Amino acid sequence: MAVRGKTRQFPTAYKLKAIKRVERGEGVLPVARDLGIARKLLHDWIKAWKAHGPEGLNRKRGPKPGPRKLKPVATYDDKRSALAPANARIAELERLVGRQQMDIDFFRQALRALERPVVQGKPASASSKSSRP
Repeated sequence: MAVRGKTRQFPTAYKLKAIKRVERGEGVLPVARDLGIARKLLHDWIKAWKAHGPEGLNRKRGPKPGPRKLKPVATYDDKRSALAPANARIAELERLVGRQQMDIDFFRQALRALERPVVQGKPASASSKSSRP
């Protein structure tokens, strides 16, 4: 696995010039190659610019302080909302049945192993049983 180096920091003016080039119609990939940066980084700059303006280009990485904003719960029409809990319950029951089947298979195999007679560490067949008292 490659070791990550120190992350480069770019001035806001540099980021703005790159964003303006893309807005003028140049492709993201050619601009990123020309500047020697990753295409994803340029996309991140554009996204931050659109969401927060110039302040968005100098935000620190990671979670921001303050209360967390929860994503809104997806709303469905009546049919979908009635089916969603049912589908979740079906999936839960299918997982349970799968676990139970694995348990049954395990115990069936263990029972077979216990039913086989063992002579000096090797299983013996029915025809080779000893007639010793």
